[in-house]
Amino acid sequence: MTQRHVGILVAAVALCITAVCAVAKPAGVTSTQQASAEKSPLDFQVYKNKVEPIFLKQRGEHARCYACHSQNESAFHLQKLMPGRTTWTEEQSKLNFDSVSQLVTPGDTGDSKLLLHPLAPEGGGEPFHSGGRQFESQNDPDWKTIADWVRMAKPGA
Repeated sequence: MTQRHVGILVAAVALCITAVCAVAKPAGVTSTQQASAEKSPLDFQVYKNKVEPIFLKQRGEHARCYACHSQNESAFHLQKLMPGRTTWTEEQSKLNFDSVSQLVTPGDTGDSKLLLHPLAPEGGGEPFHSGGRQFESQNDPDWKTIADWVRMAKPGA
């Protein structure tokens, strides 16, 4: 093998490695979504560890939030769980966070659809939620968890 052939072979291998690296970029969270979670005034880790599990929780006679909101394309859309999984992947949680964040006014529980829509009207919520009243009152521990997360946000951050 001549020096010229070795040079061509090295260049071809380098080109293949570059192409594979470009194509093998993991699917899921885009750099825009990553930046969105990092720049949000809402705390992603608190969301992931405390708020997001509420969406999978069976609440009395009602369907879990996940049952409807992973099947629809409403403003509150949750990612479908991977087969055999009981929680979302990091990438899916970031997509869920982006969806949920659109329904929250950071720092303001009285203007956050995420809190008002599933709350019974007697508790200060909206008159209709097709999934039933997930929260009968603002004293519900899960409602309080979400409200605490909303309150801790730093508006304009």
